[in-house]
Amino acid sequence: QVQLVESGGGLVQAGDSLRLSCAASGRSFRSYTVGWFRQAPGKERDFVALISGSGSNTDYADSVKGRFTISRDNAKNTVYLQMSSLKPEDTAVYYCAGDQYGRMRYSESTYDYWGQGTQVTVSS
Repeated sequence: QVQLVESGGGLVQAGDSLRLSCAASGRSFRSYTVGWFRQAPGKERDFVALISGSGSNTDYADSVKGRFTISRDNAKNTVYLQMSSLKPEDTAVYYCAGDQYGRMRYSESTYDYWGQGTQVTVSS
């Protein structure tokens, strides 16, 4: 069993940066693919970024490419989402999720474990 806890959300202005963290329990976490998803009010939850267990492979939604960077520190059992040049449309609850089978997929149904989410609000 893996538990995921997000942190780092907050209220920022457009153009600012923010770093989200996803801290995990469980020794096998380093083999998990981890994804970040977000859900804006009244909208479905969307894929943002993912990273392989080793950290060597990443992928991003087109809407965040060039602005967001996903990384991980397996020694700390933590995955990060560095967000730069934030826009009001990035406002959402951000969730991290873990796939114990190490697949590199965008669908949230792939992921077995989810955090509780952290709110990011970007003002214009």
